[in-house]
Amino acid sequence: MRIAFVLKGRAAPHEMWSDVGRRLRERGASVEYIHPDSQLRDLSHTRVEHDLYVLKYTSGMGLSLAGALHAAGAAILNPYPVAALCRDKILTTAALAAGGVPMPDTWVTGDPTRLAGLLDDGPIVIKPYTGSRGVGVTVVRHPNELDDLPLESGPLFIQRYHQPEGVDRKMYVIGSEVFCVERVWPARTYEEKLGRSVEPSEEMRDIARLCASAIGADIFGFDIVYSDGVPYVVDVSSFPGFKGVPDAPQLLADAIDAAAPRVLRGDLLVAGAER
Repeated sequence: MRIAFVLKGRAAPHEMWSDVGRRLRERGASVEYIHPDSQLRDLSHTRVEHDLYVLKYTSGMGLSLAGALHAAGAAILNPYPVAALCRDKILTTAALAAGGVPMPDTWVTGDPTRLAGLLDDGPIVIKPYTGSRGVGVTVVRHPNELDDLPLESGPLFIQRYHQPEGVDRKMYVIGSEVFCVERVWPARTYEEKLGRSVEPSEEMRDIARLCASAIGADIFGFDIVYSDGVPYVVDVSSFPGFKGVPDAPQLLADAIDAAAPRVLRGDLLVAGAER
């Protein structure tokens, strides 16, 4: 089995993915790490050279390369349509809402003058619709705060803001396993970034299953906020870092290894990938 990891940046693989690759090699796989940012590619000769591509770099050049490989017939985990869906909050929200996932009220507009009226019913949070890691996220409570916002041209993604109870809850799904990591925000130390792994409630597990069905993935992460006892999913990511998940390298190696027979048979890698 020839496996390639598509990773962000120009440096050597992250410790996590080096460990996953080592475990796969011990099982007989051939493993390569691809860093699109540091390579010069002739796009007229895009070829499928591996049995399975693991798409960790889900934005920028990594996502574009995955799209080209997808068009060429490559097997990708998570599949390119899933990664592209999760990268766009507008598409993700529509899919999650259709799947019955509990979410805040959400709007999108290209006209900033439409925002003030939303504040009549409480605070809102404005996010870049293709953003990640909390960059550019702004909570607005009063109309006069809108005048000072550096609103960029293009779609504005807005959600009703619900004051979280306690720490952030980062949810991770690897196959049939669901994990919850409690984490303070913003994290200032490596230990705070790792957070504290806790047993997810049955409600959290049910929400994870709804998310998996909605986006068509079985390896992903999402953020869940509890406000006045009500859960809200506020973000979803394809192939996150899995920080704080116990035995994450082993679980990821198992999940990737389990995809091998399906790839060789030509089956869909995940339920719902036909979306």
